[in-house]
Amino acid sequence: MLTELRNMSRHTAWADEALLEAISAAPAMPTDAAREMAHILGADEHWLARLEGRAPHARIWPDESLAGLTQLAADVQRGYTNFLAQLTEADLHRMVAYTNTAGITFENSVRDILHHVLLHAHYHRGKVNLLLRQAGLEPAPVDYIGFIRGIPAAVTKVGAAT
Repeated sequence: MLTELRNMSRHTAWADEALLEAISAAPAMPTDAAREMAHILGADEHWLARLEGRAPHARIWPDESLAGLTQLAADVQRGYTNFLAQLTEADLHRMVAYTNTAGITFENSVRDILHHVLLHAHYHRGKVNLLLRQAGLEPAPVDYIGFIRGIPAAVTKVGAAT
């Protein structure tokens, strides 16, 4: 399980970098897409803080410049890389108690939290790409298979007939 989680974490870093590049390539900052990207990174940081038993370093919906988002992405990815490097299979079953932003206390396993982080981010990456496309910009191909292949999966260019 750890091998898969570590590989998915590498995919996350690759996908986040691709989206940040797509956002930075825009002639004007695509504000809605950048806000959604900020949420991916802010939420990832909150979950990492819960896993590590510390206070988060960013808000769940941070208001960051492109440079700030790029730095936050690097910090979050470094944090997950370090966390996953020290994790054992037995650690995946450890329960983590935390209080969400609504003030409700929960307890979930490390494994379930990591799966949530990966799936939550992927959901929001789709929204970032939709917002980029709606702004007339090229979305970033961030499919897992493209990461594994080392080349993007098939894409439809903006304005192309479907």
